[in-house]
Amino acid sequence: MKLRLPTELAEAIRTHAQEEYPHECCGALLGHEEGEQRFVAQVIRLANERTEERERRFFVSPEQVLRVERQASREGMLLLGFYHSHPDHPAIPSEYDRQHALPWYSYLIISVRQGIPAEIRSWRLREDRSQFDEETLFQQEPSP
Repeated sequence: MKLRLPTELAEAIRTHAQEEYPHECCGALLGHEEGEQRFVAQVIRLANERTEERERRFFVSPEQVLRVERQASREGMLLLGFYHSHPDHPAIPSEYDRQHALPWYSYLIISVRQGIPAEIRSWRLREDRSQFDEETLFQQEPSP
């Protein structure tokens, strides 16, 4: 699977991650799917509802997920997945991430090193939930 992310949306994610540092930020990826490609058309900031360990964990309530699913539906899009930051850690899913993820969704992770946004990578959880596989991520300029 390939995930296509317009550069201005990648920049919005970087900004969000930098603003929330040293805590994890989180948000939703809305767009559409064509064959083996996903196209992100909108990112929505979500509240990290964790009350503890916010520098290492995030939590998105079912109510927030339902709200963005409804918004995506109204706008003719799909909830493709979620993004979150890893402050001072690589953009690789943790065991906690695996335990709390669902198959099908894309999970975009941005590493933030000493407050500076770094690499962005995208992952999908296998159907058996055993591990993540990396998605090919294309950051691109929007089509004219």
